[in-house]
Amino acid sequence: MTPTPLHATLRRYADDGAVPGAVGLVARGADVEAVAVGSRDADGSAPMERDAIFRIASITKPITAAAVLMLVDEGLVGLGDPVERWLPELAKPVVVRTPAGPLDDVVPAARAVTVEDLLSFRAGWGMPDDFSLPAVRALTAVQRYDLPFGQWPDPETWLRALAEVPMLHQPGEAWLYGTSSDLQGVLVARASGRTLADFLAERLFEPLGMRDTAFEVPASKRHRFTWSYHRAEDGTLRLADTPGGGFGGVPRFLSGGGGLVSTADDWLAFGRLLLNAGATADGRRLLSAASVSRMTTDHLTAAQRDAATLFLAGQGWGYGGQVDVTPADPWSVPGRYGWVGGTGTTAHIVPATGTVTVLMTQTAMTSPAPTPLMRDFWRVTA
Repeated sequence: MTPTPLHATLRRYADDGAVPGAVGLVARGADVEAVAVGSRDADGSAPMERDAIFRIASITKPITAAAVLMLVDEGLVGLGDPVERWLPELAKPVVVRTPAGPLDDVVPAARAVTVEDLLSFRAGWGMPDDFSLPAVRALTAVQRYDLPFGQWPDPETWLRALAEVPMLHQPGEAWLYGTSSDLQGVLVARASGRTLADFLAERLFEPLGMRDTAFEVPASKRHRFTWSYHRAEDGTLRLADTPGGGFGGVPRFLSGGGGLVSTADDWLAFGRLLLNAGATADGRRLLSAASVSRMTTDHLTAAQRDAATLFLAGQGWGYGGQVDVTPADPWSVPGRYGWVGGTGTTAHIVPATGTVTVLMTQTAMTSPAPTPLMRDFWRVTA
């Protein structure tokens, strides 16, 4: 049988050693093509299968944004509410006078940071295109993505440390990557009175049948959990984590920005929820249609998009994910929503065509730019 373009593409990257293995999935309505190639580890000791569990990194972000919007739908949280109501540690932020200025040359924030600022990534904390700025270097000492989440402090300690870092821009002025999703996760926990793990499990994962999505992998599932790798400077793959390693227990800090593990089919279930305007296949409403629309609509100005070229490449941002606004590439359908994960994952919905695409690999990205495999995956599933 002649392999499909999806299968041939994934097989080529696995055979070339770019990734030990991959699971790729494209769903067009009820028609689903899922392909698993290669191995769960670089030694080839365990074949990759469709139900393999991956560290999904930043494709956690849309899920966390959906959780915030569930609280908005309930009236527990308002988009215009100051976040200090739930995050009092951030009640009196200061902002560097100029982005390149020293950390001690600051002014008070012109207004409070709002929930909408967090959702749209315009809170004032986060990563710009230039990582060398003093305020950004100070932020990276708190936002430790170089460490496993099991080594992060508890949310209270993390928030106190973040409050000592001046914001790079005034609230609402600029799109900045990353920090806002972790703040969203803490907000969900405090506003709901539940842990983020319990809230997501009860309100999203159980209703959607996302049985393998969580902040840990129990021993009973580790035979399906992939090894994780990063690429060294010499081009070789180096082991970053094992199935019994960093996700063996629930960490103190539940990262709304990148802490989940999941499967391709689990993220498909979440993507279908968004395509169905917030309702499950059996008609149970989890999110309002208005919240899904806000989530998947670009909220940035042209100037804000232009200043975030490294991450967004000229496209927009909704709540928790990128929104394509220009057909810059064959797969860039205006309205396409989703994101990429630094561990080598990507997931999108295309409302115009009713499509969901999910790619899971276990080889980390080396920069914010999508990998050649991601781009070829999008090309063959467009």
